[in-house]
Amino acid sequence: MTTCGPTDVPTDIDIDALREKYAAERAKRLRPEGASQYLELKDEFAEFAEVDPHTPVTPRTPINEDVEVAVLGGGIAGLLAGAYLKKAGVDDVHVIEMGGDFGGVWYWNRFPGIQCDNDAYCYIPMLEELDFMPSKKFADGAEILEHCRRMGKHFGLYDGAIFSTQVRTVCWDDEIARWHLSTNRGDDIRARFVVMTQGSYNRPKLPGIPGIKDFKGHMFHSARWDYDYTGGDASGGLHKLHDKRVALVGTGATGVQLVPHLGRDSQHLYVFQRTPSSVDIRANEPTDPQWAASLKPGWQEERKLNFHRWSPFGDGVIFDAEDQVCDFWTELGRNLTARVAAAEDPASLGVEQIMAMREEEDFKIMERLRRRVEAIVDDPQTAEALKPYYQFLCKRPCSSDEYLATFNRPNVTLVDVAESKGIDRLTENGIVANGVEYEVDCVIFASGFEISTEISRRYAIDTIEGRDGLLLFDHWRDGFKTLHGITSHGFPNQFHTGFIQGGVSANTTAMFEQQAQHIAYIIAEAVQRNATIVEPSLEAQEAWGAHIKEIAVDTSAFDLACTPGYYNNEGRGFDQGHRSFLGDYYMAGFYAFDDLLKAWREKGDLEGLELRS
Repeated sequence: MTTCGPTDVPTDIDIDALREKYAAERAKRLRPEGASQYLELKDEFAEFAEVDPHTPVTPRTPINEDVEVAVLGGGIAGLLAGAYLKKAGVDDVHVIEMGGDFGGVWYWNRFPGIQCDNDAYCYIPMLEELDFMPSKKFADGAEILEHCRRMGKHFGLYDGAIFSTQVRTVCWDDEIARWHLSTNRGDDIRARFVVMTQGSYNRPKLPGIPGIKDFKGHMFHSARWDYDYTGGDASGGLHKLHDKRVALVGTGATGVQLVPHLGRDSQHLYVFQRTPSSVDIRANEPTDPQWAASLKPGWQEERKLNFHRWSPFGDGVIFDAEDQVCDFWTELGRNLTARVAAAEDPASLGVEQIMAMREEEDFKIMERLRRRVEAIVDDPQTAEALKPYYQFLCKRPCSSDEYLATFNRPNVTLVDVAESKGIDRLTENGIVANGVEYEVDCVIFASGFEISTEISRRYAIDTIEGRDGLLLFDHWRDGFKTLHGITSHGFPNQFHTGFIQGGVSANTTAMFEQQAQHIAYIIAEAVQRNATIVEPSLEAQEAWGAHIKEIAVDTSAFDLACTPGYYNNEGRGFDQGHRSFLGDYYMAGFYAFDDLLKAWREKGDLEGLELRS
């Protein structure tokens, strides 16, 4: 594992012309309905989300009992919450999970080719504590799923786990000072504390294509992969598709990993694309055993900090550290640092000058990626359609050594639907796009998750009702109201992870771990102080919201310049109650927020919280 310097990027570019091109590409994709263009997977579409293809649901007697802590969600956030609660001495922890095992997105997403898109040595939590080393830089999904199970076993979370169960309502009962949880299995679970850990990539969504129910062939979402139909497994070998015409709808991070397998194994693959992803070199190297043996205690936390500093969410130009991660996530930071260092007097540069340099380096990187498309894809028209004309973080960056080359196969057709802003409709026999019908046997939707839609859709819970009938979805409708992004007044003993009002890192599991540690501390302190109820005071909640606004930076110019996607609320930005998928985040920085939380805990007085017996 070696450090690296700046990447060679083209300098012969016309930035003004590219700005015009970016604006034109954005304009032709804009849709007035924004995020509401996607179908929520309920009622007639519930089968796309609620059927578990991995674990049969076995009948059981409804649960009727009191528990200390209910953690809703068994993904990495839920596992970390459970782990830190156990470490804090809170033993009665019950993780309630819709899937048949721990893993969250790694339980549900088992499509062929699935891998981590971040540096696995940073992304996979608790590597040192559980004495595990990923086999390669971008770990396979199966390896991450197994580590999730390892976490569950290590911390004894299987003992109280309730799998294959979906919570329907979460209602506070003042008389018993507990939360009533009702589920799809007829349970009545009364929890003293509830930790909400439904992740950002928790619930699939479908594009609202007319006639979607008319198609008579086979359909499924990539997050519920049907190997009975395709054959093979997560490593590929989809032998049952050899005589099938397959349509893939979506070319985001999932589509980029899927296309090489579908192109190799299908009789014919049609890839329907609205906006191309930026696709860099993957270079997924096996873990060097000598490097692994050389690591000293604390290496993972050091690497996570290093990754954050060099990533697009980092703290600016870095002169006092080498880039340990050295990939497409950190390239912009490397190149910008080299550019500033080459200035005649780096110390004299102001923020505006550095940001102008950053924008130029962004244009150069994206041009390098467009020229990579040209160099790999043979057909000029297909190559042009695959070029990403937008700034680096307008769409989730991807990497693959096989994706672009797959479009050179004679049995693979790219159908670009940018001009028509999406697919026209589905018919009994296939998909109509740009006025042309493509007859297919199977449609696979790689159309993403409920990330920037309404909160009620993201949580996939019918009702969350706090004190005096206060409904969380109404309470947060016009903006989040929390202390530290963790807990909200009027919702005693309830805690949240995710993108709300806290720190944000490109390494989401670091964020979940930060939140889990803080939540566990509060719950453990409440238990030790014999407090029946803990919640933020209204004054503390308002003060935190005011502080978040005070340090906020206006990102609307960037949001409204990007092509539509979940990063910018489908091109509409985030005014009028529409919040960023990152939440109203703490813009002073992820590790600045970490320092704030640590200082708060070290004071020991639980400032801003009200404890009552």
